Amino acid sequence: MWYKFLMLILLSNDDGINAPGLKAAYSGLKNLGEVFVTAPESEQSAVGHAITIADPLRVREVFENGDRFGYAVDGTPADCVKIAVLALMERKPDIVVSGINHGGNYAANIIYSGTVSAATEGTILGIPSVALSMNSFIDHDFSRAVRLALPIIKETAEKGLPDGTLLNVNFPEPSIEHKGVKVCRHSDRKFQVKFEKRHDMRGLQYYWQGGEMDLADPDPQTDIRAVEEGYTTITPIRYDLTDQKFMEKLKSWKFDS
Repeated sequence: MWYKFLMLILLSNDDGINAPGLKAAYSGLKNLGEVFVTAPESEQSAVGHAITIADPLRVREVFENGDRFGYAVDGTPADCVKIAVLALMERKPDIVVSGINHGGNYAANIIYSGTVSAATEGTILGIPSVALSMNSFIDHDFSRAVRLALPIIKETAEKGLPDGTLLNVNFPEPSIEHKGVKVCRHSDRKFQVKFEKRHDMRGLQYYWQGGEMDLADPDPQTDIRAVEEGYTTITPIRYDLTDQKFMEKLKSWKFDS
């Protein structure tokens, strides 16, 4: 293939070691080089950038058809990338890829996303990193997303990324026409959270958290609007959360008594 060249790719996710999106990404990324997989033992969606420090991390080799597929880690997505780079791999990977997530990761979701956090951990460790998500919770056909992902991964590995920056990529759902690739900012839309109050068999009260994303963003230059319209969106994001503009104003505040 025209894009085939040798590199070492670390692949992780937050949907777990058995997720179809991870296996689809693995099959496609093998065209670009060697793929090393470390993924959570079970689903870790919406855990954000949590890491495990109060308990040991157990690592299990996973085999498919007699061949080693990767390692299952009983920790978070960030744990998986951290332990792979610092303990399991013989050398530092050329790129970290997280996904392909089942469901979009855009707007405020990126704060909670384990998929994005796995890529963020790669960025913290000084490795070009990309988070991949498909904007559907129903369709399990990742083939188009994989095809679209390969040139993005190749280009990122070849050109690199600025220190502290990672790419957050969302693919439209497979059932709609693909209109192209759009580089855009992430939306400021928020997840509309609802808590449903219930009672268990003993009459004790508990709450079930759920909700849905506000998809009505009028700005056509945002990730959520573009992916809903059929574009693959690429958003460069940073883990430096400093509000540089407000910091200057904050310096004028009177903090001394």
